[in-house]
Amino acid sequence: MGDFFASFNWVEIFKASMVLFAVVDIVGSIPIIIKLKEQSGEIHALRASAVSFGIMILFLIVGESILQLFGVEVEAFAVAGSFILFAMALEMILGIKLFQGEVSGKTASVVPLAFPIIAGAGSMTSIVSLRAEYHEINIAIAIFLNIIVVFTVLKLTRRIERLLGEGGIAILEKVFGIILLAIAVKLFSSNAKELFA
Repeated sequence: MGDFFASFNWVEIFKASMVLFAVVDIVGSIPIIIKLKEQSGEIHALRASAVSFGIMILFLIVGESILQLFGVEVEAFAVAGSFILFAMALEMILGIKLFQGEVSGKTASVVPLAFPIIAGAGSMTSIVSLRAEYHEINIAIAIFLNIIVVFTVLKLTRRIERLLGEGGIAILEKVFGIILLAIAVKLFSSNAKELFA
């Protein structure tokens, strides 16, 4: 219990939450979610959120072990992750779509919504990269907070779309794209020094 309180840090939780919020970009995914809902008939918000949470927590726990199995340092993965985050940020800012998923049937809440739209390569890369800087408990709390946001957005998708409009969603996507770009640069600079030292 003492270790928990020693590791618990609101600043780390906030920073990790912002990284994951920008990467998951659930608000920017509203048009995709609406399309999935039209194609599959219904999106189960709780199921999608629970599966996403499970995938991300699992990767938080065993992700580093998998890297060690292949002889890859966390710093090296963090640098590689910074390139992926950089590419994702450019995608958000410039409006480029590198992945277009098609869906049908009742599994839409799990594939492709939970994976790879919510808990995809970007979020997994971010989680392992964040472990190079923050304590696990703070990242886990950040994941949980983001899943709450994901669940809320999934439940209120149509209302949010009507409230923000296409222009509002586009502005949010650009803003978080710039934040993610800055995070990618910082992630690269802080871990590249350790890697090449």
